[in-house]
Amino acid sequence: MKWSPQDAMKAYLHTLQLSKIQYGQDCTLGTTKLIQPQCMEFLSALAAGNQAKVMVQVLSNEGVNPLTIALAVATKYCEGRFIYAVEFMHGNPCEVIIKLKKIDFAVIDCKFKDHLRLLQIIDVNPRGSVVVLTNLVRKGNGAGFGEVVREKRGVECVTLSIGEGMELTRIGVTCNHENKRFHVTSEN
Repeated sequence: MKWSPQDAMKAYLHTLQLSKIQYGQDCTLGTTKLIQPQCMEFLSALAAGNQAKVMVQVLSNEGVNPLTIALAVATKYCEGRFIYAVEFMHGNPCEVIIKLKKIDFAVIDCKFKDHLRLLQIIDVNPRGSVVVLTNLVRKGNGAGFGEVVREKRGVECVTLSIGEGMELTRIGVTCNHENKRFHVTSEN
């Protein structure tokens, strides 16, 4: 996956603007009120920046939530396809996900009772994909996606204390960090 900092920034700012509207926060220019970003802005930027062409969100028993909107925003900037599978709407989301091939970006809610089975059947893009587990609840027999695929080459996994816990697993792309530079530009 090729990284696009411009698309990541656009998706982040667009999602941040939508969350300001949703939570009724003041959006006027010159306001001194600090807006605390949530995980949805981060994931929107991550998906758009990675130019994900096939995005999936699996939910337990919720309908559209702020993260769903954030991923839809990311889809706009990378011209991808977004599928969300909800347990009460589609029966078992595993039946929907098993039909999809080469998923670039997946967000799986660990409140979904069959998420461990889903982690075993999901077909991720081997050339580069990201799998995110949200509402990470570790039980004695629970395992994250990073633990399921850890033995494979080119897999990086990190657990973050964002929201109810989040695990990010990147598959298939190895980076050479020596020649990478981060440039910040400002326009007046």
